[in-house]
Amino acid sequence: MQGPSIEFERVNLTLGATTILEDVSFKVRAGTIHCIVGANGGGKTSLVRSLLGQMPHSGRISIQWGDSRAIGYVPQTLDFHKSLPVTVGDFMALATQRRPVFFGVSKARRAEIDGTLERLGLSGKRNAKLGSLSGGERQRVLLAQALIPEPALLVLDEPTTGLD
Repeated sequence: MQGPSIEFERVNLTLGATTILEDVSFKVRAGTIHCIVGANGGGKTSLVRSLLGQMPHSGRISIQWGDSRAIGYVPQTLDFHKSLPVTVGDFMALATQRRPVFFGVSKARRAEIDGTLERLGLSGKRNAKLGSLSGGERQRVLLAQALIPEPALLVLDEPTTGLD
């Protein structure tokens, strides 16, 4: 799978009286890796959220999809109350299946979740409470959930936050 090509054409984003993005234009060829680098508060996350359809903007963002339209997204942080009684396995199931977790996880999905957690060095953390994980472990869990199902487009917002 090569992934989609993406084009930003004169994208603008204003929140209140503050201009966040102004006439941003660039292209991303299918199958390539790009990094958006800039100062804190420079609009990187707003650009990513505009791509994902989460921020109102003007201009044009065009995605030319191939066979799959699956997007994997890793946010900067996961905001939740640390006492929330959710395990890593529960979180992965919540994030990767349509059916409610209290109905259980299918064997196929469970195998996919376990395999992905193992690939990211988290196989022993499936039953750990999400709130008990270190920042780096939580970041790897976010990456794991973004990889299921295999995305055509993987968007990482500050992917090294909390990693050693």
